[in-house]
Amino acid sequence: MPIGLDNNGFSDALVILGAAGLVIPAFTRAKISPIIGFILVGVLAGPSGFGRLVVDYPWLSHLTISDRAAIDPFAEFGIILLLFSIGLELSFKRLWSMRSDVFGVGAAEMISSGLVIGIAIHLLGQSWPEAITLGLALALSSTALVVPIAGAASVIGRAAFSMLLFEDLALVPLLFVLAALAPGASGNGLAVVGLVGGGILTITAIFVGGRILLPRLFAQAARTKSPELFLAASLLVVIVASLATTAAGLSPIVGALLAGLLIAETDYRSEVEVITAPFRGLALGVFLITVGMSLDLKLVFENWGALVAGLAGVVAVKAIVTALLLKVNGQRNAVAAETGLLMGSPSETTLIVLGAAAQVQLIGPATLNYWQTVTALGLTLTPLLAWIGRQAAQRIERRSGTGLGDIAVPPEGPGAVIIGFGRVGRMVADMLTVHHQPYLAVEADIDVFIAARREGYPIIFGDVARPELVDRLNLGRASALILTMDDPVLTVRLTERVRGWVPELTIVARARDVDHAAELYRVGVTDAVPETLESSLQLSEAVLTDMGIAVGPVIASIHEKRDELRKEIKNAAGIERAPRFRRLRDRDQDRPA
Repeated sequence: MPIGLDNNGFSDALVILGAAGLVIPAFTRAKISPIIGFILVGVLAGPSGFGRLVVDYPWLSHLTISDRAAIDPFAEFGIILLLFSIGLELSFKRLWSMRSDVFGVGAAEMISSGLVIGIAIHLLGQSWPEAITLGLALALSSTALVVPIAGAASVIGRAAFSMLLFEDLALVPLLFVLAALAPGASGNGLAVVGLVGGGILTITAIFVGGRILLPRLFAQAARTKSPELFLAASLLVVIVASLATTAAGLSPIVGALLAGLLIAETDYRSEVEVITAPFRGLALGVFLITVGMSLDLKLVFENWGALVAGLAGVVAVKAIVTALLLKVNGQRNAVAAETGLLMGSPSETTLIVLGAAAQVQLIGPATLNYWQTVTALGLTLTPLLAWIGRQAAQRIERRSGTGLGDIAVPPEGPGAVIIGFGRVGRMVADMLTVHHQPYLAVEADIDVFIAARREGYPIIFGDVARPELVDRLNLGRASALILTMDDPVLTVRLTERVRGWVPELTIVARARDVDHAAELYRVGVTDAVPETLESSLQLSEAVLTDMGIAVGPVIASIHEKRDELRKEIKNAAGIERAPRFRRLRDRDQDRPA
């Protein structure tokens, strides 16, 4: 059957693609999160928006989505790609280092929030099984919204991600617990044991198989120099891993996360991340549209008081519990407050748990409908809660004398910009001062910031993982950017971002080791300084001078050795004489006009 404009599927596709083409640029220009735009499109194009008028005005069918169930698989695929991209930003080493946060703070946050909400619901008249079910479901927070808003590399993002990761891992066991609580349920113990055993075997098989096969697969795809084949290989890995964990009774997002982690260990991480980004963004937009479509505006207006009360109670409990746990775990007040509000809303997985609870008759249809509407409203308000949390955090920082407004970025340019003000950043600042060079430092650790401010250093407080802070630094007029923070992933990402829109800026970065330095050269740093090599060179200089060798020849040989090692690192990174952006610039300048 040929596709025409009267085809429902084609019309739905036009609405989705039109939303992506209009919402993202419009809301980005207005400095509003596109997340809100996609949700509004879902509300307007859904059955409670223009969909109600299609019978009277048939032409509106081309501006509405006729079949929500048909786009649900794409929404789920968006969440899968989101978890895959999160895995690409991590590594097994970093994930292992987060284990105490994931299974400590993450478990405590979910269980504590679930118990408090469950007790409150029980006091309002619900039975214990129903109250505990609703409490655990509402304790979940949205990975699909929180991570894009906060960023996995920021202080807020790292605090939230550890809790979100535990919730994602706990989803399937939670569904089995609900089945065990169902009326007449018995004998589910063997099923749980089977789930755990099958899950362990599946994850082990994916891990071992991925370690062996993925480098070969992507090497073959890279040799063809075909972006289409590289994209196909990337999506194939995600889908196979997700199907494998689904077949084992686990959530598909577990497989997607594991696939991302495995690819992050290869040399093809950056290429995979770039090539899958458009699909990830579009699929996530589809998910947000389905959230908006699930809102019944008539029901909201008729029961707005009860819905607002329920949502406010859930957000308040989760925000307070999360903030207290983070504070006990050592986070400063501003981070705890902002993360608590960001994590306050229910999640898309809340809808999954509520649906499963209704299937096993743990909750009734009226209760299901009410809490589904509360969840959809909460998802819609997540960007607003994030903004409120950011404002609250800034107010807390100003009250502590740590506001960003104390030192403004000069409009003529900040001079050199130093990101990170630990021992390395402070040394660089001191040397710039000796040579009368202006600079501005940025630090995310509140204690380091306060100490530097008291000593008179020109420093502002902020987390450069947030794009809006980087935009405020006026890097287009800076003389240099010096990256000294001890976060290899953020250093690479920040270099990529800045190099893309300030191609002539001198960027000097602290590298953890030779491999990290090579990666930094690949993304465009002017110079990368590996800590291990510099320590060796300083030790060599001290030994030689202590042995009585003249200082001049020693310093000359040290400089010669440093240049030799730097050339080797650049060669290893595929850069012969200068960073990639300089070669491209020189090539363009040599072209005839």
